[in-house]
Amino acid sequence: MHTPGPFPDVVEIVVEIPRGSRNKYEFDEEAGVYRLDRVLSSAVYYNFDYGFIEGTRAGDGDHTDALLIIDEPTFTGCHVWARPIGGLEMRDEKGFDFKALCVALGDAHQQHIERLDQVRPHRLVEIEHFFNTYKALEDKAVDVVGWRDQDAALQVLRDDRATWIREVEGRGGASGNEASRDLEAHDEALRQGAVERP
Repeated sequence: MHTPGPFPDVVEIVVEIPRGSRNKYEFDEEAGVYRLDRVLSSAVYYNFDYGFIEGTRAGDGDHTDALLIIDEPTFTGCHVWARPIGGLEMRDEKGFDFKALCVALGDAHQQHIERLDQVRPHRLVEIEHFFNTYKALEDKAVDVVGWRDQDAALQVLRDDRATWIREVEGRGGASGNEASRDLEAHDEALRQGAVERP
């Protein structure tokens, strides 16, 4: 399968937590496995698929977080092509925390959504409510700042991709320009079907 568009207009989300779960799974990059971080203490569940965006590095040291709007839950480790349509800006114990809101391109019921204002308003309120309450019984403060539009989300993704490229360079890999060209060439090869996804 090849990528249906260029980054960041189309992103590859790796699902960690399927919709409907109270288990918070996280990908352990070093070990290459998914681990149960905790079961949510509050009486809430993830009302969206939750994961991260490949080829990014956010300010907290993890990949950029992604919230996936999809009719049916997927599964931990599922890779999904998606379109960023906005994002939720938050603050937590680590500081700035941005979660890109995306729609699954493979879901005919959602793929028409291109902007935040096309999402049912109550769905956005539900997502905000989840993040306002999911750590309430864990004695951890979370400040939900508010929704940001698609342009803001795309800029965060560009910045986080640039950070990822610098990290690759710092690991003794390709230079920043070479890493950027390699990512672009790989993305283009995926679009052309020349490189297959595992």
